[in-house]
Amino acid sequence: MAEVTRTTEENPALDNPVTLNPVVGITMDDLADAAKTVAKQALLQPGIAAEQLGRLGQEWVKITLGESKLDPLPKDKRFRDEAWSANPLFRSMKQGWLAWHRTLNEWVDRCDFDPADRERARFIVNLLADAAAPTNFLATNPSAQRRAVETRGASLAKGFRNFVDDMVNNHQMPAQVDKSKFKVGENLAITPGQVVFRNELIELLQYAPTTDEVTARPVFIVPPQINKYYLFDLSPQKSVIKHLVDSGLQVFVISWRNPTSEHRDWGLDDYVMAVDEALDACLEITGQESVNSVGACAGGITLALALGYWAAHNVDKVNSLTLLVNVLSFEDQDSLMTLFSNEQTIDRSRKRSARQGVLDGFETAKVFNWMRPNDLIWNYVVSNYLHGEAPPTFDILYWNNDCTRLPARLHSDFLDLFGTTTLANQGSVAVCDTPVDLKQVHCDVFVTGGTTDHITPWQACYRSTQMFGGDVEYVLSSAGHIQSVLNPPGNPKAVFWTNDEIPEDPEVWRAGATEHKGSWWPYWVEWLRDRGGESVSAPATLGSKAHPALLEAPGRYVFE
Repeated sequence: MAEVTRTTEENPALDNPVTLNPVVGITMDDLADAAKTVAKQALLQPGIAAEQLGRLGQEWVKITLGESKLDPLPKDKRFRDEAWSANPLFRSMKQGWLAWHRTLNEWVDRCDFDPADRERARFIVNLLADAAAPTNFLATNPSAQRRAVETRGASLAKGFRNFVDDMVNNHQMPAQVDKSKFKVGENLAITPGQVVFRNELIELLQYAPTTDEVTARPVFIVPPQINKYYLFDLSPQKSVIKHLVDSGLQVFVISWRNPTSEHRDWGLDDYVMAVDEALDACLEITGQESVNSVGACAGGITLALALGYWAAHNVDKVNSLTLLVNVLSFEDQDSLMTLFSNEQTIDRSRKRSARQGVLDGFETAKVFNWMRPNDLIWNYVVSNYLHGEAPPTFDILYWNNDCTRLPARLHSDFLDLFGTTTLANQGSVAVCDTPVDLKQVHCDVFVTGGTTDHITPWQACYRSTQMFGGDVEYVLSSAGHIQSVLNPPGNPKAVFWTNDEIPEDPEVWRAGATEHKGSWWPYWVEWLRDRGGESVSAPATLGSKAHPALLEAPGRYVFE
């Protein structure tokens, strides 16, 4: 396993995973519609555009005379090369672009947009401006020119090869990771275990204990359907599963099958019933009556629906629920993607996946990358093509690029949850014709969020604390969507917050929260152990007579 040697700041894609979000399946057509709105306003209000062009011209005069004070924000890494400040030509290019960028945003502020359209317009003009940044082109990028001279053109030749390879083998997008350095089952997902149950939707993996005794009640993990399960079992240093096993917990995890168009009719009902079957297998193998369940992202939605379904039928299979960076109730301001959430875009997305039979993960990834182009596209255009560098070697990025698909029916069901039929409206969502009321779920609940998570913002995750009928605890972890979850002990920068009170307002919660240095994993492990029942001898073998071991972990479905 190649060690991670760069920070998240140096590799922003680490915390920009392709995961289920409120408008999963947004297309370039949706962005084009927003662009049309911008263009329409430019035509309807030409006076404002003329005034802004006049101001831009005045700033360009200052730039030409060397009197401009424009400078990029400190966090803008694109202009860190010394030439952007020391060389008059490059400094003029930089300031000219900054002036144009500022003018576009001022124009958006002055135009008569409604609030939602204004944010969409701001996104579109920034998308256009960032595409035209001088750092993105060889003729106007000093570091790329210097690299070409130093390598006698070798960097350009390598960059061209990288470009051709991406056009042929990477869905016409710049590669974010060197995939040749990783292989699932060899240096990823290597915690020992066995597949102990399989149906057409899932495999259930049980992991080998590493302690003489284990808590009797098992931990049962439901990962998101839009990603592969081994996020929870990356390198041994970052494996959630290994940490739980080493802490004396019995661990089971679902590995979803990657559907094709023939599975178009698999919906949430089917996925909840698959979870039900897997959980029954887990209980039979361990001889227990209930589990400590864990759900992440879309897996948390599926698991919460299952708990609501069981509660409605007075079935008590779950002793506790953990929701990791999961949102059960969506609102318009939750993320950038929600800016493009309306009836038209949702209907278009639903119809497209219905035609194809699936929502393709690679197509979702492509549009998602364009939502954060500086981090996920132009950053790699410069490094891979202009500098001729190899893509970085990161296990998280490999996992993020190991995309999956969603069946059309499941995609449609998720889209319903992002509309008026939301889990926040108790009883408005049904599983197998059974209305779900999460207030009837009375088990203990542990909810997490990440301070810089822009996919499932921590405030949105916090809303789940008000939706259940049992005791709820919320833990806020430093970092973003993935790094807040993969937060093993030993990181000196790690911080998390807790609060014994659960007020309705998340900001009130944070104001009264206590800060703790270090990883939240040990805190969570103790929470699970407190609910794990008595200690028993670790099982000598995996599976049972009724559910024998079928295949070594990571199983079969993870390779589809």
